[in-house]
Formats: sequence, structure tokens, C-alpha cells
Amino acid sequence: MNPFRSLRDYEEAVYTVQQWCPAVVSSTLVMVRRGKGVAVLRGEVRLVHGRRLVLQERLDHHTGHVIIEAYGYELWRQDEKIAWYDSQPHPNDPALAGTFPHHKHVPPDPKRNRIPAPQLSFHQPNLPVLLQELQEVAERPAQTGQSRKPQPTP
Repeated sequence: MNPFRSLRDYEEAVYTVQQWCPAVVSSTLVMVRRGKGVAVLRGEVRLVHGRRLVLQERLDHHTGHVIIEAYGYELWRQDEKIAWYDSQPHPNDPALAGTFPHHKHVPPDPKRNRIPAPQLSFHQPNLPVLLQELQEVAERPAQTGQSRKPQPTP
């Protein structure tokens, strides 16, 4: 099955994420149709060891296959946002030209520290790539990112 053949196929792939990715503990992903060929996918996927992916995609199917028009992906370890991806163009950053507009925000200053994201696409599902990355997060030491909750001081 090619999940990008139709919105229905993509929806089926999203709603069966726990079947094809054993590290997924739960998912609140919901695809909301906004017209005949337009949908928004949003929600959260929780993985083992407190890792999670918060995502939103705007999808279009007017061209005969699904296209991601815009996205935002946040990668979390417990309450620490460790990185995020977005499709907001940064045309004045020559370091991102090779994967324009796909990029990743990373520590130590994620708002300003962006790196190319060649693994992301508007023309194929990004969910498998992101889940694989989160599975590998447990194998790397923690980095300082943004936290939702203040950390206690010793």
C-alpha cells in the first residue's frame, strides 16, 4: 500500500501506527477532512521511555496523490523538547538551501540553530522517519533543550 496514493490510505497508515511501529505506546493522531481533497493531521504519538512526537500536517490530494503542504513536528523526551522540524522557509539561510524549506531546530539555541533535514519531504510520509529518530533518541545522551516545566534546583 502506498499511503500517499489517497487521503484514505494515508489515514489508514496513521491509524494503524501501533501495528507497524512496535515502539509506539499510544497515539492521539486524528485526520480531519477540510474538503474533498484537503485534510489536517494532528496529535501526539507516545513511544516507550517517555519519548513522544507532537505533529501537525496540512495535506492536499488535488493532484492525484497526497502532498504535505505544511508541517510542524516536535520531538520530546519526557518534558524536554529536544528538537523540532517545521516547513517555514528561511530563504536567507544558505546552510538550508540544499533541503529548502525542510530543516530541524536543535540545541543549544533551537530557535536560531537550524540544520538541513534531507530526510523530510512533502511527497512521502514523514511519520516513519520521525518515529525512527525518536527510537534512536534513547540511545543518545540527553541534551539541553526547552522544557515545558521548570526543573527543580538542587
